[in-house]
Amino acid sequence: MTAYFPAARLRRAALIGALCAGLAVTGTGCGEDPDEGTNGIGKLSADKIEAKAKAAATEAESVHLSGTLVSGGKSFTLNMRLKADGGSGEVKSQDDTFQLLRVGEQLYLKASAAFWGESDSAGKLGDKYVKVPEGDPSYKQFRGFTDMDVLLDGLLGLEGKLAKGSYTKVGPTRAVQVTADEGKGGKLSVSLEGTPYPLLMERAGGAGRVELAEWGKAFPLDPPAQDQTVDYGSQLPTTKEGETKGSGQGSNPAKP
Repeated sequence: MTAYFPAARLRRAALIGALCAGLAVTGTGCGEDPDEGTNGIGKLSADKIEAKAKAAATEAESVHLSGTLVSGGKSFTLNMRLKADGGSGEVKSQDDTFQLLRVGEQLYLKASAAFWGESDSAGKLGDKYVKVPEGDPSYKQFRGFTDMDVLLDGLLGLEGKLAKGSYTKVGPTRAVQVTADEGKGGKLSVSLEGTPYPLLMERAGGAGRVELAEWGKAFPLDPPAQDQTVDYGSQLPTTKEGETKGSGQGSNPAKP
């Protein structure tokens, strides 16, 4: 007896086969578990995913932040390596580029001679790290860029009702998105591999996009060489108008 398959059923079978083949190309075949081989956080609610990401960040010993921040109406490009006792890297504003280094409570700043304005010392400072006195207004302003806890506290904030988004990738790492207020309140991508670290923060209102990588990776953090350092004591050089140059930011540059 010859089996008979209606044409509609054959068309449906062909469609399903084509769909499965297409999904297999992208790594998610029909019937496969998208959470297989992950750390399992993709199965959790959006609130729990966010909580686990924040907890992982809090417990981490170090992180590398790179991307853009918009704060106080100003845009900054960051490339900073941070840990509990300090950090180092570069911060660019629309007007200046700063090399920052903090070891414990000692903060060092390298900027162009133009940054120091018309001070008598400006020409001597273009290629030097200047030790920033703790009592100087610039200390608090620049220190925020080197403080891991401060930056993460300001960065990892979603505004509005949370929802679990799609699975994605940040670089080579699989991640799950958490969105707030349908994306208007920000998007956070959390690693599906190993520890659920935050990997990418897209801030609410277009206030920046920052990648978070190299969690827990050790890096050297030493004071600059003595011949590369200038110490002005209790106050930084000032312009001829008597105003200390600064970034114009508060203690937490990641706050909008």
